[in-house]
Amino acid sequence: MPLMTFAQARENFLAAMQTLRSSKVRSALTVLGIVIGVSSVISMAAIIQGLNKFVQDKVEALGSRTYFVTRFPPGLDPARWPERIRTRKYFEAHYAASIRESAPDVAIVTTFGTRGFFFGDSNLITSGNNSVEKVILRGAEPEYSQAIPLFSVGRGRFLSAFDQEHARPVVVLGAAINESLFPYEDAIGKNVRINGSLFEVIGVFEHDQGFFIGPGVDMFAVIPLSAFRKTYPEAKELIMAFTVPEGVSVEDAQGQVIQAMRRLRRVPPGQENDFEVSSPDFLSNLWNQLTGALVILTAAISSIGLLVGGIGVMNIMLISVTERTQEIGVRKAIGARRADIRLQFLLEAVVLTLIGGTLGILAGAVVAALVRALAPSIPATISYLWVAIGFIISAAVGIFFGYYPANLAAKLDPIDCLRHE
Repeated sequence: MPLMTFAQARENFLAAMQTLRSSKVRSALTVLGIVIGVSSVISMAAIIQGLNKFVQDKVEALGSRTYFVTRFPPGLDPARWPERIRTRKYFEAHYAASIRESAPDVAIVTTFGTRGFFFGDSNLITSGNNSVEKVILRGAEPEYSQAIPLFSVGRGRFLSAFDQEHARPVVVLGAAINESLFPYEDAIGKNVRINGSLFEVIGVFEHDQGFFIGPGVDMFAVIPLSAFRKTYPEAKELIMAFTVPEGVSVEDAQGQVIQAMRRLRRVPPGQENDFEVSSPDFLSNLWNQLTGALVILTAAISSIGLLVGGIGVMNIMLISVTERTQEIGVRKAIGARRADIRLQFLLEAVVLTLIGGTLGILAGAVVAALVRALAPSIPATISYLWVAIGFIISAAVGIFFGYYPANLAAKLDPIDCLRHE
C-alpha cells in the first residue's frame, strides 16, 4: 500500500479540524480532562524543579564542605529513638579544641548551643515598647559565621574572640527581629533585653526567611557561646560544625573527627558511635522523601485527569463515527482507503488532545508564574523538556484512546454505510 502523501494528510487534518469546530461544546468538555491532567503535571514539575533549586541553594548556603557533629541523628522523630540513643551523654565545650589538635585535615571546628521553642524553651527580645517572641537564641563562637555562610552579617559585625573570651553581652540580630524592634532607626549600638538581660546589638544578619520546614536566620539572635552558657546553664545541648578545605579528602577529615570524638567520649573498640556526623545533604535527603510523595500524588491526579479525558475522547469519537456513517460510506465510494478513514479519525482524536495539552501547558505556566509571584524564593519555571513531555503525553492519549474508534470507522462496509440513516 503506498504511503499517504502530504496533501492527503493535510486534507485529513483540515477535515478533522472542521469536525471539531462543528461540535465546539462537546469538544470543549472532552478536552477538560486533558487540560486538568497536563496542567497538574506541568505545574507540579515546575514547582518541584523550583523547590529543588531552593533546597540546593539552602544546602550551599549552609556550606558545601561543612559537616555537623550532633548527639542525635538529624531529621528523625525523637519519639522513635531507641533508649541507647536517647541516653547519650551531652557534648562538652572543650571537644572542639581537642578535635582541632587531633584532626589536621579539618579547617574550622566550632561549637554552638541553641535555646528555642523546639526544645520547649521560649525567648523574648524587647526594646522599648517593641518586642519579638518565638526567637531562636543561639550561643556561638567567632568562627561560626565562617563555618556556616548562611549566617552572613549584613550590617555591623559578627562576634569577636574578645567577645567570646570575656562573655560580653553582645548580640547579632536576625533581619526580621531587627525590623520589628527598630523599624525607624539603626539597631547597631542600641541595647535590647533578651529574656530580661541587657545586650548590645553589634550586627544584623542578611535577610533569610528560612526553609519551608524550618525557621530562617531572620528569627535568630546570636550571642557569644560563653555568655550563652553562663546565662543558660540548663541549655546543655551542644552541636559542633567543622569544615573541610578544598583539595582535602572529606573521608579522611571525617575519619579524623570520628576518631577524636570516640577518644573524647571513651567509646570502646567495636562499639558503635554515640554521636552522629552529617552534612547539609540531610536536608536534600529529607526533601527527596517529601517530593517522592508529591510525585506520587501528582501522578495519581494527572492520571485520573488523563484517563477521564481519554475516555471522553473515545466517547466523542465513537459518537462521531455513528453520526458520520454515511460520510464514511461516500468517502469510501469515491476511493478513500481504510488508512485514510483511520487517519482522519485518529487525527481528530490527536488534535483534540493536543488542544487540551496546549491549554494544560498554558495553565501550568500560569500556576508557575503565580508561585513565583507569591513565593519569590521558589523559582518555579517550566522547562522545554516538560513542555515537550506535555505534548507527547497529549498525543499519546489521543492515539491510544482514538485508535479504537478510528479503526472501527475504517472497517465499516461502504454499502452498509450508504444505507445507514
